[in-house]
Amino acid sequence: MYKPKILVVEDDPAITNLIRTTLDTQEYQYHTAKNGAEALLDAVSYNPDVIILDLGLPDMDGVEIIHKVRGWSMVPIIVVSARSEDQDKVEALDAGADDYLTKPFSIDELLARLRVALRRSRAEEGAAQTQSSIYRNGGIVIDYAAGCVYMEGNEVHLTPIEYKLLCVLAKNTGKVLTHNYILKEVWGSVLASDTPSLRVFMATLRKKIEKNPSDPKYIQTHIGVGYRMIRQ
Repeated sequence: MYKPKILVVEDDPAITNLIRTTLDTQEYQYHTAKNGAEALLDAVSYNPDVIILDLGLPDMDGVEIIHKVRGWSMVPIIVVSARSEDQDKVEALDAGADDYLTKPFSIDELLARLRVALRRSRAEEGAAQTQSSIYRNGGIVIDYAAGCVYMEGNEVHLTPIEYKLLCVLAKNTGKVLTHNYILKEVWGSVLASDTPSLRVFMATLRKKIEKNPSDPKYIQTHIGVGYRMIRQ
C-alpha cells in the first residue's frame, strides 16, 4: 500500500518533532527541511504529495516559496504559521497555498487538513485522467457541457453569477479560495466594493443547494478570508 510522502518545512525543532511524531503514528513517509533553500531543493528531489510549510523561515518568506513551487508544481501546500492575521492567510492563499493552520494547532486538526489535501490531490489526478464533464459531490451534480446543476436528482435553476460561483468552488473542491480569487474568476476584477455583492450571491446560492443554509454542508465560510467547497 502506497504511503503518502509529506515534506515538512519548519525551523522550530519543537514543532518539527510534534509533526514528525504525528506523521509516524499514521505511517506517513516524510522529509524535513529547516529553511527555504532546503525546501525548494526537496520539493523537486523528494517529490512530495503534500507540503506543510511554515511562513516564518530564517532565510526566505514562506509566501515566496509558495510562488516558486507554483512555478512548476500544483502539489497541495498547507501553511502553518504563528501569524493569526487574516491578511497573512489571504496572502499565502492568493500565492497558491491550499489551506492554513494557525499555531498552536491540535494533532487532530493537522491530520484532518492532511486528509483533505490528499483527497483533493487524488481527485484532481482522477479528473485529469478521465477529463470528465460531470462533477459529483454528495447530492450535487454539475453537467458542465449542458450548463445544468442537479441537487439530489432535481434540477436547480441558478442565475449566471450563481452558476459561475458554484463552478469556481467545485473546480477547487477542498481548497480555501480567497474573496479576491473568487471575484477575479467570477467578475474578472478585484474591487473591495464587490465583496458585499459576493456575500449576497453566496447566500442565494446556499439557499438553492443547502438543506440548511444557516448550517451549510457544502460551502464553508472562512471569516475574513473566503470560502471552501467541502468534499462529501
